[in-house]
Amino acid sequence: MMVVKSLRLAPVALALLAFGAQAQSQSESMFSFSGFGTVGLTGTTRNGAEYVIPGQVHGADKSLSGEVDSKLGLQGTAKFNAQFSATAQVLTKQTGKGDWTPQVEWAFAKWQATPGLAIRAGRMGAPFFAVSDFRDVGYANTWLRPPIDVYGQVPVSHFDGVDVNWSTQVAGKSVSLQVFGGESSSYVRQTKLELKKMVGVNATVELADGLNLRVGHAQGKLTAHSATVSSLVGALRQTPFASVGNEIDPTDKDASFSGVGLSYDEGQWVVAAEYTKRRNDSFVPDTTGWYTTVGYRVGKFTPYATLSQQKTDSSNVNNTIPGTVVVGGLPLRAVVDAVTAAQSTPQKTIAVGVRWDAWRNVAVKAQYDSIKTTGAGQFYNVQPGFNNERVGVYSVAVDFVF
Repeated sequence: MMVVKSLRLAPVALALLAFGAQAQSQSESMFSFSGFGTVGLTGTTRNGAEYVIPGQVHGADKSLSGEVDSKLGLQGTAKFNAQFSATAQVLTKQTGKGDWTPQVEWAFAKWQATPGLAIRAGRMGAPFFAVSDFRDVGYANTWLRPPIDVYGQVPVSHFDGVDVNWSTQVAGKSVSLQVFGGESSSYVRQTKLELKKMVGVNATVELADGLNLRVGHAQGKLTAHSATVSSLVGALRQTPFASVGNEIDPTDKDASFSGVGLSYDEGQWVVAAEYTKRRNDSFVPDTTGWYTTVGYRVGKFTPYATLSQQKTDSSNVNNTIPGTVVVGGLPLRAVVDAVTAAQSTPQKTIAVGVRWDAWRNVAVKAQYDSIKTTGAGQFYNVQPGFNNERVGVYSVAVDFVF
């Protein structure tokens, strides 16, 4: 019997839609409102682990789940004059705590100082990836979901701070530069992550009609609030292997993320590619990710294919503990290996799908992913015997904007 896991979305959806309807009755000249959402179902070809977007705690196996991709957002903008405006966005989707509590995703003020220079302050989309600002707006993307082998490397969607955006024309082509700074926090599988003292820069250059190059880099101080890891670090510091504990310690450690991307959207062809690297000085491993997507429009249909991979470059922990050392009845080396292995998420994915622009502002998508994991890959709640598997993931979704 096929089982569909609960969606937990209807009450929040009704509340947001009611708010939107009420807001539309206000002054049209100063306020504007919009929304977006996705209703999706996901299943896999085998049990033993759950397919999730990295950070989630409820996912899909052979029992279909509506919790992986479904979401609903409402956005409002107040334009006070030609220079000053404010934007807020409320989004509900499965959080890293496993609930559906609506979150304030954006809440910033903007000063358009000149036609090419804008300064924003408040809460904004974390600009780590090519589609960071609209990664949750399924209708704006060709894929059913961004390739998680790349986008799962930084499960942080917004930051609190300031950014400066400058754009101009060079030889008839667009050039833009973004400089930003601030801090962010997020829950990933019930664990709170904080990224402080964050600074970064992104540059985008139009190389030809429809062809754009993007280069970005961000760095900051990462802290993971894990009671389990903190206890392990404390225990290691009471042994001759304190250096291993210092390497594992996820408190205020240097972290960085860099990426380069190309996108082409002209006529019938849609092509996108990104290459990214994550680096940090704690037990969270260094990783490299990449993907390439090619799509071709045929009337209202856009079939597409994606190849992607994430690999672990370094575990960042040199486990020098002999296997014979036992503390509190536990083999210390095995415990450290288990903690570091749980953070390693390499996998390769071949995905094929199709987008159907069924109605105005509504797109229907179907996608099949063939995933080969190394270890558990990016699956969650892994049971014994699942490691190093090839798993099929099938998904359907309806994306809409209003």
